[in-house]
Amino acid sequence: MHALRRWWHDTAGGLPASFWYLWAGLLINRAGAFAMLFLSLYLTDARGASEALAGTVVGAYGAGGAAGVLLGGVLADRWGRRATLLVAHLVTAGLMVALAFSRPLLLIAALSALVGVVHSMPSPAFVAAIVDVVPAERRSRAFNLQFWAFNLGMAVASLLAGVLAEASFTALFLVDAGATLAAAAVIGWKVPETLRRAAPAADLQPPTASAPGAVRPRPPGLHTALTDRTFLVFVGLTFVLAVLTLQTSTIMPLAMRADGLGPSAYGVVVALGGALIVVGQLFVPRLIDRHRKDVVLAASTGLLALGFGVLAVADELAVYLGAAVVWTIGSMLAAPPNAQINADLAPPQLRARYQSVFYLTFPAASFVAPTLGGVSLQYLGDRHWLIIGGLGLLAALGHLLAGAPRERHVAALRRAATTPADSVPAA
Repeated sequence: MHALRRWWHDTAGGLPASFWYLWAGLLINRAGAFAMLFLSLYLTDARGASEALAGTVVGAYGAGGAAGVLLGGVLADRWGRRATLLVAHLVTAGLMVALAFSRPLLLIAALSALVGVVHSMPSPAFVAAIVDVVPAERRSRAFNLQFWAFNLGMAVASLLAGVLAEASFTALFLVDAGATLAAAAVIGWKVPETLRRAAPAADLQPPTASAPGAVRPRPPGLHTALTDRTFLVFVGLTFVLAVLTLQTSTIMPLAMRADGLGPSAYGVVVALGGALIVVGQLFVPRLIDRHRKDVVLAASTGLLALGFGVLAVADELAVYLGAAVVWTIGSMLAAPPNAQINADLAPPQLRARYQSVFYLTFPAASFVAPTLGGVSLQYLGDRHWLIIGGLGLLAALGHLLAGAPRERHVAALRRAATTPADSVPAA
């Protein structure tokens, strides 16, 4: 019993109530966000669209997502986290109802692009709000629980989507809208505004002596994140992590087919990874909390490299399953420190903007992984996996090399945050 209490404390102890309401809102959001998983099937089966047109509409949804991440980051820093979350959820619910009853394909395409925007807006606001309310020493466990809720919600969404799509596509969109409204209700009822208002950004620049008529420095904003070299190095390493992780949904199915393994075998591999995360993610904090974040990220990226590198000699399901265990453990270990470093690198008044730039790595990886990976697999065959493994090892080395300078940068940000005039660095 004592061991159980100790595990619970290490996994979820000491987190404020506001975090748990944010966590519940995220879980409901993910569990209910299933309609767009079946968008391509809806377009081809129910609306008679060609596969090419369906692909274009799904691509419009993805493009909207990239724009929505940036918009959500800017609005969360300007309007506030709670306001951005509420607006995004309420607009999403309305668009889902509209999609349920829309028939012209052009209208469906336009609505899908808008859904892509508002679906992605909450991500920076959710994470920024978590950083706002959770003390720095407990953020690792908070981000671990966030990652767990996201994956649990997606697993539930996948199961519900299949059942509802069999019954009615209209019901699919309407139930999605209802779940989105439920998430909005939790946020509106229980989550306070977490953004601490400070002096106007332009007044947060340190005073400098300048000649009359000199051009005043630009106030901090999105460009600050886009020119922060320490942050961009970290974003680049995260991009590599995303490219590796996306091999499971983009290139691995093709490799398994070439090895004579069918869709059911692929489903078993994916299901194993999901089950490991749902069961094992809650044990990660006790495993990593005593270690430096750069070392944990290097080890986790190394495990991803090893797992995918093994596929160069895989030709049986058992080998794929063993490799899936290795790379899934790598993903589980990477999630908390990756999110924590991202939070540490962001100046307080630019948290959501930094989050939005960070989240751009995922749509970018979603484009690069299948585009270049397909060419690589076609022309290099199994050597593609050796390249992926080598890329992962280079990223692991990059984390070790970048770790110490990154910690010095974070320490400088914390010192600057104690002085009001320097609380947000100039671009």
